[in-house]
Formats: sequence, C-alpha cells, structure tokens
Amino acid sequence: MSSAPVFSCRNVHVYVADKEIVRGVSLDVQAGEKHALMGPNGSGKSTLAAALMGHPSYRLEGEIFLNGVSVSDMSPDERARRGMFLSFQYPVAVPGVSVANFLRAALSACRGEDVPVREFRQLLADAFSVLDMPKAFMGRYLNDGFSGGEKKRLEILQMMLLQPTFALLDETDSGLDIDALKVVSDGINRASGKDVGVLLVTHYQRILNYIRPDRVHVFMKGQIVRSGGPELATELEERGYDWLEPELEPVAGG
Repeated sequence: MSSAPVFSCRNVHVYVADKEIVRGVSLDVQAGEKHALMGPNGSGKSTLAAALMGHPSYRLEGEIFLNGVSVSDMSPDERARRGMFLSFQYPVAVPGVSVANFLRAALSACRGEDVPVREFRQLLADAFSVLDMPKAFMGRYLNDGFSGGEKKRLEILQMMLLQPTFALLDETDSGLDIDALKVVSDGINRASGKDVGVLLVTHYQRILNYIRPDRVHVFMKGQIVRSGGPELATELEERGYDWLEPELEPVAGG
C-alpha cells in the first residue's frame, strides 16, 4: 500500500477580498518528486503558492494536506514546523538582523529547540560552500543591499538548512543570470532528496534544464489546464500558452 503524498491539495480556491484568483486546484506531490507549475504572468501562480503557505492576505477554501495530515487551519509558522517551505519571488530586506542570526532563529524554531552553535556553524559553512557564497555574508543584514541573485541563493540556503518535506519555490529563477541559475539549481537538487517533494513555480523552461521535473502543470487564469511529463515544458517553450486557451473552464456567471 502506497504512503500518502508529502503534499496534496483538494479543490483549492483563493480569493483576494471577493475576487476569485485560483479556481479549483487539486494536486498531489509524492516524496522525491519535483513538479513544475508553469504559466503566463498574471495567471495566479504566486497567489496560489502564498495561499498554500497560509498568507493572511488571501482567503483559501479547500483542503491542504502535508504527509496525510490536514494543515488547512494551521498558521504559516505551524505549517513550516510541519515541513512546508516557501521560497519567495521577491525576498524582503530586514535591516538590523544578520543572516546568521536569522538562519539560526529559523532553524531553532523549526526544530523546536536551540541549535548548538558548533553544529549551526558547520551546517552554515557547508551550505555557503555549495551555493558559492562568501562567508562574509553571514554577518550582513538579511537581504539588505543584496543583488537579486544573492537573495535567491539565500532562499535556497534556507531550504538546505531547514530540510523541509515539501518546498514551494516561487519563481526562484527570476532575475538570475546563467551562472547564478546553475548554482541555485544545484542547491535545489541537493536539498531535494528522496523524502522531499518540490513544486517549482516558473515562467520559463530554462531552469528545467537543470532541475528535471517529474510532472509539469500548466496554470492559466487560476486553473491547471493540462498536466504531463517534462516534454510538456519543451512544448510550451516552442508554442507558448495561447494554444491551451480552449481548455480553460468558463468562469461561473461569466
């Protein structure tokens, strides 16, 4: 008998005020699987990712499960402690809080106990090495004055330290040059072991040259309109999204 998916959602609808942005999404991600959610600008991909993590600006209807347990009524920090992780499209700067202090606090919160200093320093040094980041960044304020690529590397460094069971990666490839894309992709691959499920939100096929997805889902106007294997991403790169417009379900009352 197969075990429960590391992540699943059923008939998820997301609203901003009274406007429906996401319209009935259901998805299963098994341990060890990488799924890509691809779609044009404004389709609601980032809204879905934030709402799944419990962002208070969005009202979510439907059910969300992590390792078979409903997390629909849990706060974002409770979801994080249970193994959910969200990498932001636009990471915010936090002047006055060093990278090292932030990461140790986050890791301690997820573990539910303080992380010994010696262990933390070794974990941090290893992650910095993988992501080719200067160790001087440990003392800098979180994302303050960081380039777009540096911010994205730091997001994946958090993933490596926190070791989630399910990671939502919201347009991690945006703003990255080709060298940074390779490094960040390598970090994602290293952090995504056989026990981890990944949902990678992206516009473009290029990151999928380095992170090969098991499944690709096309997301348009708040719906998953088609799912397939990695070959679907190549087809999207060649044909764009317009050819899938006929597969959209009509908006109720429209």
